[in-house]
Amino acid sequence: MKRTIKPALLATLPVMTGYLVLGFGFGIIMKANGYGILLTFAMSLLIYAGSMQYVAIGLLSGGASLLTVAVTTFMVNARHLFYGVSMVEGYRNIGKGKPYLIFGLTDETYSLVCRPEASIPPGERGHYCFWVTLFDHCYWVLGSLLGALVGSLLHFNSEGIDFALTALFLTVFLEQWLTAKKHAPAVIGVVASLVCLLLFGADSFLIPAMLVIALLLCLYKEESHG
Repeated sequence: MKRTIKPALLATLPVMTGYLVLGFGFGIIMKANGYGILLTFAMSLLIYAGSMQYVAIGLLSGGASLLTVAVTTFMVNARHLFYGVSMVEGYRNIGKGKPYLIFGLTDETYSLVCRPEASIPPGERGHYCFWVTLFDHCYWVLGSLLGALVGSLLHFNSEGIDFALTALFLTVFLEQWLTAKKHAPAVIGVVASLVCLLLFGADSFLIPAMLVIALLLCLYKEESHG
């Protein structure tokens, strides 16, 4: 298990830089809306949902109903349904850590655990995925705590900080593009998302886009193996 710590740490360094900034922004916005460090820590530790945590600030501040919170959470995190389906085989024999790995499957963690690592023996794959997930989780919690702490000491305009989330998505996408040999899946994702954005609008395109992407990738995979 110890042999997988260093590879996992090195693999998560790009995510660390993004999560510290994103978590920092989340902590600052939480403090700016009157929420304390303890709630910030609890949300990042127990919810750990990135973009949904940013959305949750507005829901909490606006007094949203439980139904609104539930529907919004499903809409924002619907993509994880597809992440989970694609990792069924990869996590099948993962051992006792499977519940935590499922809980910690964020966008950036998924991008790391779904790609093969030649230096990791098949028998150590589960340990590698565990450390990747744990490191990413720690980065997010640490960034959130630092943001809440700084937010309690300094007061400044926090408008635009949440754009860091978009910046991290772009960084992960570019890294995958540069390291992948086949770019067809990425092109499929971008084109399908743009088409659904035009057809359904910014507020309703996410789920249709994910369904279309999943269907096209399945067809692409069958054609590639055919």
